[in-house]
Amino acid sequence: MMNLFLSPDDARIDVNNTRSIGSIIYLAVVGVCVFIIQPGFVQGLVESLGLSPEQAGYIASAEMWGLAFTTIMLNFFAHRVDWQKLTFWFLLVAVIGNLASIGQRDVVTLGVIRAITGLGLGGMISLPFAMMGLTSNPDRNFGYIVVWVLIYGALGLFAIPMALQLVALDGVLVFLALFCGLGLLLIRNLPRRADDHVEAGELTDHFSLAIKGSTLTAILLFNTAIGIAWAYVFLVGTNASLSEQSVANVLTISQFLGVAGAFLAVILGTQFGRLLPLSVAVIGCGAGISLLLGDISYLIYSIAIYLFNFMWNVAQPYLLAVMASFADGGRMIVRGVCLQMIGFAIGPYIGANLLANEGPQMYQSVYLVGAALFVASWVFLLPALRAQKVES
Repeated sequence: MMNLFLSPDDARIDVNNTRSIGSIIYLAVVGVCVFIIQPGFVQGLVESLGLSPEQAGYIASAEMWGLAFTTIMLNFFAHRVDWQKLTFWFLLVAVIGNLASIGQRDVVTLGVIRAITGLGLGGMISLPFAMMGLTSNPDRNFGYIVVWVLIYGALGLFAIPMALQLVALDGVLVFLALFCGLGLLLIRNLPRRADDHVEAGELTDHFSLAIKGSTLTAILLFNTAIGIAWAYVFLVGTNASLSEQSVANVLTISQFLGVAGAFLAVILGTQFGRLLPLSVAVIGCGAGISLLLGDISYLIYSIAIYLFNFMWNVAQPYLLAVMASFADGGRMIVRGVCLQMIGFAIGPYIGANLLANEGPQMYQSVYLVGAALFVASWVFLLPALRAQKVES
């Protein structure tokens, strides 16, 4: 059966072909198809299944741990096996996991199933990025991935309240299974291995282990803050008596602002170095969610989410550039992606534990901790930003 979806063994795949690039982009969107609409998915767990916010947070965290595990493990064996075959198995796990989640009401059982689903989706985070790295213009093509991920997220967050009313969470799970399953039809357009890569030039890695360790710590803290903040942005809105559709509309607009943020980073490039734009972006993320610490009106909620999502997507390209500037053959980037997934997994778990001890001011401690982690990540980024500024 698997061979029906693979290209012939002797087929030559041009990774720069439009069909190949389009397939890679689609599969990259599949990898984050749940995470990018996680606020609405968490709302569905609460609304459709009757789970508490902390229980929903634990389930979201379980899925992210599945993604993180696969992302970590692929660093050790991805280069040894056929990428098309790996993609087939990862997509199959994701499809089966989403279908198996339908009708589940037990928190533990659902958590295990979502963790297994995350194992499959995690492969679609790592492998498409590795494949896109083989193209002749990876910077532009990575930008396409970001844009399409955000467009998917915008449409998904806009539609999910209506979907939950019409077909409940089970209907959303059917869509996710179909969305992942369509990726099987694109496998034959993918490269099978990384043999035809462009050789890197002479490496100039001479940064200290302390600077590298500080940078990796910053990546973990930043993405843990993202995980904390993003998992609960829908619920914090409805908890402030905003309608579900109003919240969904704000999140939808924020996704398009995220696209603008990513394009702004591309336009600015290194015109102002990295220290200034990345500092503004990281601190801006913390400032955005700090607005959710007081009384929340529709206007305050909108400004907070718009600022947060815009700055988040300005920061991402610069963070990747910082990791790449260590010039160590991509090892720091690989480690950074692993820590990103771990941070996404830790975030909802921390948030769920904070909610378990909440008083009347629900979600206050969640966003206070998130804001503090953004500031801490900026502090740990400073050594690398200063060192790379000296070297530039």
